[in-house]
Amino acid sequence: MGSKLSQSNTLLMISSIYSALTKAEKKVADAVNANPEEAVLATVTDLAEQAGVGETSVIRFCRKLGFRGYHEFKLSVAQDLVDRPSSLANAVIGEDDDLITVARKVTMNHEMMLKNTLDLLSADSLRMAVDQMLAANKIYVYGVGSSGITALDLHYRLMRTGFNVEAHRDSHIIAMSASLVKPGDLVFGISTSGSTRDLVDPVKQAKKNGAVVICLTSHLRSPIAAYADTVLLVPSRELPTEGGALSTKFTQVHLLNILTTLLTMKAQGANQALDKTAMSVVDKLY
Repeated sequence: MGSKLSQSNTLLMISSIYSALTKAEKKVADAVNANPEEAVLATVTDLAEQAGVGETSVIRFCRKLGFRGYHEFKLSVAQDLVDRPSSLANAVIGEDDDLITVARKVTMNHEMMLKNTLDLLSADSLRMAVDQMLAANKIYVYGVGSSGITALDLHYRLMRTGFNVEAHRDSHIIAMSASLVKPGDLVFGISTSGSTRDLVDPVKQAKKNGAVVICLTSHLRSPIAAYADTVLLVPSRELPTEGGALSTKFTQVHLLNILTTLLTMKAQGANQALDKTAMSVVDKLY
């Protein structure tokens, strides 16, 4: 890989490919994440010593991120640190924080997550997703667990814009639905981890059947991404114990809002469909 994965925040990109790194490369990633300011000043030997690995592991880590070498990686991280707001450290919630302080810090965290979503955005991937969805005969949206809630939201937005779309959240129904998709159809898989077997296996089948696959995930090197024609990447701070965190849901819905706004601008009859669906329920209001 001779160029960066995308014109985006390098520290965010580290977290998005972390699960696919080797043990030694993860040690380098941990050292950088623990103290990025120190990493910018360190030589390749210094960082290797801090991480407890050989210098070749540091170089491999940089190349896996798409950089030609350590110097190019350091310059990119330095730019990230310049762009990073100083208030970020103040957004950690403490046990003694009062109600308003907690509300303020949660808001600051969500603002940062939305900014990170924009930083991680690939214009090429977004453009490709729009074109693929416009060309599809039918769109199938799949998501299980918390991602199933996001799938319902995307289904609602696409249905109102006039797309031929259905969404499924049950793993058995998803498996059966995917077995029947065909060329010309599009499967939109939503999985934060990108490793949920209930989603990866059906997406693999859909791809085998000739469908176009788009996935929305927080892990660029995850199994679901391997079967996707287009990957839409969102940041995640989720720990295994907090699956479905609302901050992750915000990033997913935010990116999908950008996507559906672009679709509405380009899809023929989108505004008429929005008007029709709005008028269909107007008499439901007092």
